[in-house]
Amino acid sequence: MQKGKINVQTENIFPIIKKFLYSDHEIFLRELISNAVDAIQKLKTMASLGDFKGELGELRIEVKVDKKAKTLTVSDNGIGMTAEEVDKYINQIAFSSAEEWISKYKGKDANQVIGHFGLGFYSSFMVASKVELFTKSYKKSSKGIKWACDGTPDFTLEEKSKKTRGTDVVLHIADDSAEFLEEGRIHGLLKKYCQFLPVEIVFGAEEETVQEKDDKGKEKEVKVTKPRIINNTKPAWTQHPTELKEENYKSFYRELYPMSFDEPLFNIHLNVDYPFNLTGILYFPKVKQNFEVQRDKIQLYCNQVFVTDSVEGIVPDFLTLLHGVIDSPDIPLNVSRSFLQSDSNVKKISSHITKKVADKLEDLFNEKREEFESKWDDIKIFIEYGMISDDKFRERAIKFCLLKNTDGKYFTLDEYRDHIKPQQTDKDKKVVHIYATDKEEQHAFIEASKEKGYDVLVLDTPIDSHFVNMLESELENVSFVRVDAEVADKLINKDDELPSKLSQEQKDKLKPIIEKHLDAQQYQIAFENLSESEHPMMITQPEFMRRMKDMSALGGMSYMGNLPDSYMVVVNSNHKLISKLLDLENEELRDKQVKQLIDLALLAKNLLKGENLTRFVQRSVDLF
Repeated sequence: MQKGKINVQTENIFPIIKKFLYSDHEIFLRELISNAVDAIQKLKTMASLGDFKGELGELRIEVKVDKKAKTLTVSDNGIGMTAEEVDKYINQIAFSSAEEWISKYKGKDANQVIGHFGLGFYSSFMVASKVELFTKSYKKSSKGIKWACDGTPDFTLEEKSKKTRGTDVVLHIADDSAEFLEEGRIHGLLKKYCQFLPVEIVFGAEEETVQEKDDKGKEKEVKVTKPRIINNTKPAWTQHPTELKEENYKSFYRELYPMSFDEPLFNIHLNVDYPFNLTGILYFPKVKQNFEVQRDKIQLYCNQVFVTDSVEGIVPDFLTLLHGVIDSPDIPLNVSRSFLQSDSNVKKISSHITKKVADKLEDLFNEKREEFESKWDDIKIFIEYGMISDDKFRERAIKFCLLKNTDGKYFTLDEYRDHIKPQQTDKDKKVVHIYATDKEEQHAFIEASKEKGYDVLVLDTPIDSHFVNMLESELENVSFVRVDAEVADKLINKDDELPSKLSQEQKDKLKPIIEKHLDAQQYQIAFENLSESEHPMMITQPEFMRRMKDMSALGGMSYMGNLPDSYMVVVNSNHKLISKLLDLENEELRDKQVKQLIDLALLAKNLLKGENLTRFVQRSVDLF
């Protein structure tokens, strides 16, 4: 039996590994299984080259939990190791100065530390008080080897009978890591990290009902027990697009997201081998209004080994709304997210994915516009967000970005400009895009605008305040005004502008009568010469202030959210009810009617609530 010390320059390396890497302690299982996959893949490669002429057999990895013995075992029938190889690859940790390493990498992510120094095998000491390794090389006349270490630099290495080639890693789980003796916990980790590894992974057994014939030749059902394979070794993204049909893509989506009830709208199959290697499938989901909940749905892999599902900063922010898989051997497996974000290969991959997404959308728009329009309501928040946050994507998307009006018709930006000219051009020759954010709540304002011959857009996503700001800066001579904004009517040129039925003296007399029923800090009064068919009073809001407050709700200008809302009470100088107010001698009745007209305007704006709404209902009854 050989005894010795692992070649490191500190006696405290194992406590450091355990504590220093502890935040990501579950990663040990991924590391051990990745090593097992490598061992099997190497054997397959050697066999294909003729360097191994023996029987491969059924190549697989097996994971076993023995709760009674407090062990977790990872076994493979791959290439195995000789005693010399164990000494080289296990006993000599791949760095010369542990103390220098501790100083340099203190505070860094566990993944980065593991990968930088090849500590994958030693990550097992994060959860184990003792580790035993039983291995036998594929080489003829090789003998079985046992290596053992109890979490100190001391190890033992001895010959041990082993019938089959390959390696068994036995972890004696520490008391503070007993969770890793629970089958449910291990099964969850295998599904998380190893669901699509290219080698079959066996964990436990399952019963299956099969049809067999009895002695008389009759069919009967028989239950048989077979190893439970927990992974799909040939996921859809590893196959060529020509081999797959639409149902294959949908089936894979359900495999990725078994709890999702929505089918994806369409997908993009990535398959690049130059200037970098990249495969994957990205799905366009139906993006809900609260798009923040959509994140963390892209899974990042390296050679089918799961890396992370936190891809913010690795791919453009707006692409995190997509679902699916990205796999590239050019993405390092064991590095921190901060390292990935600065990696040149990752940046190239990110740019390529943005291009492929834009290509897919543009092709669908050009070749199947009707289908594109049918999907627009489900993908518009994604495209708008991309245009706001990514300059390169905006350059492409400006061609296929659509605007939808209240009649359900779709237009590109250029098409819509031509559609509304010249009736929606202001005095400065700007084309005015009038829009609604809520068709139900703003129905009265929409109808009033349409009666004047104006077209009204629907912009109802949470980010539309940012979106219209971006469009106003991107497009020349265009402004966007919400249909209930105080400037919506003033911006439009009217050759037949109506005269006022009230004199300035009458307006000055009426203004304080209305003002005493309003909070002067929140409401201002403006008289406008509208048609008799329009409401006697309307509540509008300054476009700039309202837009800024909407943006603040998404974090654009957080201090704006503390400012009180301000509104304009627009009094229709030409409405007969306004004229009658001046003729009323009964001051009490006049105050009731003024308050009623104000409350009707507030009700139309959905601003009348609580006690004020109750009083309005009672006053309505009293006025009859």
